Amino acid sequence: MIPARIEPCRDATGYRRVITFGTFDVLHVGHLHLLKRARQLGATLIVGVSSDALSFCKKGRRPIYDQQDRMRIVASLRCVDGVFIEEALERKRDYIREHRADLMVMGDDWLDRFNDCADLCDVRYLKRTPSISTTEIIEIIRHG
Repeated sequence: MIPARIEPCRDATGYRRVITFGTFDVLHVGHLHLLKRARQLGATLIVGVSSDALSFCKKGRRPIYDQQDRMRIVASLRCVDGVFIEEALERKRDYIREHRADLMVMGDDWLDRFNDCADLCDVRYLKRTPSISTTEIIEIIRHG
């Protein structure tokens, strides 16, 4: 049996529970913009921080900061209400259910990759901050 889609809970302030995901290694202004915009869309923002293993699979390198430090950094942001470890991209649907999300927000570099979650919650892709990425920052640091 396929469960019926639960209509997102919205009020005057937006969605009740918003979820987003990312590595959040070497936190930069692009991360802050995304998280703040995601939080403005709802009453609660829950963030899945990629595990060290998932980060390696996605990027082909180990994160600069380990998953516990990245979780602590993200959790300390005023716009974030809760964090958890994201173990696998394929578990997005599980995380949406577990955290009872009404809206999933992702950067537009993931455009259309998670549309299959739209039967569980609304899915929105936000425009990334131009000219900034963690990978570029790490390369600049390495090569001066």
